[in-house]
Amino acid sequence: MSHGERTVVERPSTERKALAINLDPRRYGSFAEIGAGQEVVRWFFRVGGAAGTIAKSMSAYDMKVSDAIYGQCDRYVSRRRLEDMLRIEHSLNIERLREHRGDTTAFFAFADTVSARNFQGTNECHGWMGIRFHAHPRDEDSQIILHVRMLDDDNAAQQEALGIVGVNLLWGAFFMHHEPEKLIESLLDNLSTRRIEIDMIEFSGIAFRHVDNRVMSLRLVQLGLSSAAMFSASGAVLQPSEVLYKRPILVERGSFRPPTHVNLDMLRAAHAKFSLEPGVEPDQIVTLAEITMCNLLSNGDIDLRDFIARADALAACGMTVLISDYFEYYRLAAYLARYSKKKIGITMGAGSLLQLFDEKYYSELDGGILESFGRLFKNDLKLYIYPLLDQNTGALQTVQNMEISADLRKLYEHLVERGCIQQLEAFDPKHLNTFSREVLRLIQSGDMSWVKQVPWEVAELIQQRGLFGFKKPSKPVSTAATNIPVGTFPLAGTPSIDFNLTNL
Repeated sequence: MSHGERTVVERPSTERKALAINLDPRRYGSFAEIGAGQEVVRWFFRVGGAAGTIAKSMSAYDMKVSDAIYGQCDRYVSRRRLEDMLRIEHSLNIERLREHRGDTTAFFAFADTVSARNFQGTNECHGWMGIRFHAHPRDEDSQIILHVRMLDDDNAAQQEALGIVGVNLLWGAFFMHHEPEKLIESLLDNLSTRRIEIDMIEFSGIAFRHVDNRVMSLRLVQLGLSSAAMFSASGAVLQPSEVLYKRPILVERGSFRPPTHVNLDMLRAAHAKFSLEPGVEPDQIVTLAEITMCNLLSNGDIDLRDFIARADALAACGMTVLISDYFEYYRLAAYLARYSKKKIGITMGAGSLLQLFDEKYYSELDGGILESFGRLFKNDLKLYIYPLLDQNTGALQTVQNMEISADLRKLYEHLVERGCIQQLEAFDPKHLNTFSREVLRLIQSGDMSWVKQVPWEVAELIQQRGLFGFKKPSKPVSTAATNIPVGTFPLAGTPSIDFNLTNL
């Protein structure tokens, strides 16, 4: 099965899911919904037996009322507001009901805060949704939160879709919490990706203590629930709009198998040049390491151990990671431009630039390569090119001497003259002999010369955990003396975010 496809399995209807929850004597809790009607709790009232499940249903639409209940908040459709709603409603349930029925009841609080389509159709249609719950009576808290984008064209359809996703989330939390990957897949039961996108999900608490949220992010993209997912160096799942909003963005695409000095040098050089662009404040730049799904696929499937190895190695470099289903650069550019109107820069090697001018990649577009480049550069996007060393001749391949086919040469020169394609000058020549495939070969062959070609944090991690097929030599090799430290410039540009139930 290719990624993005879902196995055809008979799923219970939304009505059956809601009724099963109502008839389960263990489940009892509250619903708090803001912004698109009380569409989730409506299902439980509609199917009957709601008195067995619903302790309270409320909707604090007025901002002052919402602040009085949940505290002050700058943005009402936000993760922070959702977290406040879940924390307070769940605490009230336990405070008011535990003594009376705590031995037999697994309490829960469901909440959502949503901006559905307004009358003018001018707003971003999205929302935050979550559940804090006990998997069993007297259990510790567990939690699932997610961010949804509603894709229907009218308000009523968006409300309907939101209600279905909410029921699916409750069903999954109660009956599938021991299989989180299947829980994720079930979120679109009785829906389709044409109606709902889920671009962030995070599991936490006792029921999910063994869950790696980076893998869950990968599954969102793999199943087609989202086109991209993002997580921080700490492994915390990030919602792209909250990280990228009104920030200049610099991204490097790669396999990062493993991250090498070249990857970091490329970002350092691009960061220095990008910082000089008008309107770009250096301390506001968000820097991303982007991995496409095609870089993760092997024999049509994904090796999760290999993915985690890359994620851990990038985390050692302090990188924020974006996983995307965008093979084409113009689609990646359009995705980033969705979240920020600030400048966007993409850095790549000269070899990748040469591939960018290969027309075979644009056969599906009516306008071919011209349409692709029109989309790529329409928002003043810049490409920053790292030189490629010819190992046979010792010559550098750069923007200035790139061998482009004759029929595309004028187009290439036009883009260079306009500054759309720029050569990086501030690179470190001593890293030009590093090639990631060769580094990987050395790691797997037992030749320890590779340690000089990766950041020392990465080298130590690979040796300690046996990543990328590394086998420990009989004598450990010191890496600190032969490697430069990571962090000599602000790589991630992303605030440290670590959400745990203990901090809520």
